[in-house]
Amino acid sequence: MPIRQLSETMINQIAAGEVIERPASVVKELVENALDAGASRVEVVTAGGGLNLIRVTDDGSGIPEQELALAIARHCTSKLADNIHDIRSLGFRGEALPSIGSVSRLSVRSRTAAGDAAAEIAIEGGRVSAVKPAAANRGTTVEVRDLFFATPARLKFMKGERAESSATSDVVKRIAIAFPAVRFTLAGSDRSTLELPATDDSTEGSLRRVAQVMGAEFPDNSIAIDASRDGVHLTGHVSIPSFTRANALQQYAYVNGRPVRDKLIAGAIRGAFADVLPRDRHAVTVLFLTLDPATVDVNVHPAKADVRFRDPGLVRGLIVGAIREALANAGIRAATSGAAGMM
Repeated sequence: MPIRQLSETMINQIAAGEVIERPASVVKELVENALDAGASRVEVVTAGGGLNLIRVTDDGSGIPEQELALAIARHCTSKLADNIHDIRSLGFRGEALPSIGSVSRLSVRSRTAAGDAAAEIAIEGGRVSAVKPAAANRGTTVEVRDLFFATPARLKFMKGERAESSATSDVVKRIAIAFPAVRFTLAGSDRSTLELPATDDSTEGSLRRVAQVMGAEFPDNSIAIDASRDGVHLTGHVSIPSFTRANALQQYAYVNGRPVRDKLIAGAIRGAFADVLPRDRHAVTVLFLTLDPATVDVNVHPAKADVRFRDPGLVRGLIVGAIREALANAGIRAATSGAAGMM
């Protein structure tokens, strides 16, 4: 077979295989776009576990009508200039919307603060329609219907509606912890409504948001972390040794405000608690790492959940040392919740 150039739709569907793994991946990308647009309110609605419908509405800056076509074109973004080493936004690759549009029925309706009216563009399985006038308040509404209808083989790998809904809830909660000043709502016919009212960016406000997500008992059973070393700043809270979980699902880590699932950070947490916890128990943690964007690579994978540190030993040493010192200073105390609450 001769070498040939793939079609734009085929390229986007290949990209979607990496960027859009399941409905929760769509929600993650769309919520990150809303936050990058400066939203103070983000509303998510789903149906059928997200396979039938995902709608994300925000009150951010909006997209000008003349830029809507670019917004759904591959590798077009407003978040990156000329320096790939200075990434200060959640999104930057310009792949999410075209990837989603290549495997679903996607519509983007937006209005800027200066706009007299809203405009809308739609994509169905990679086929783009013309921009048309629409009615909307300031901000953007992205609606995704019939996810993976254009790639039916992917549907066979989806889990049940409850599992997909649970994954979506986890994504929203994970992002919400890093943005306490933003109000998040997650609702739909397939779930009970999740309301996370806005607090503020102070330490107290951040801890109130953590309590909204992780439970009101966490603040009383946690220790504050605040340490710095060679330009890397670590803050957050970790649970006391008597307050644990049977798995590591309630270990949240953020790098420059970006939620990550990093093996180095997870290993550092295990190492820090190795002397005070049995192997089958896991600490509850919320850790924020802040460092120069040039010293961390967030462009490892299209999903942007993995990162690489220029000096991994420094980061690991800071986490282990800060947690161990905090545990030593806090001493031993019993958890306020009983064993039934620590499953």
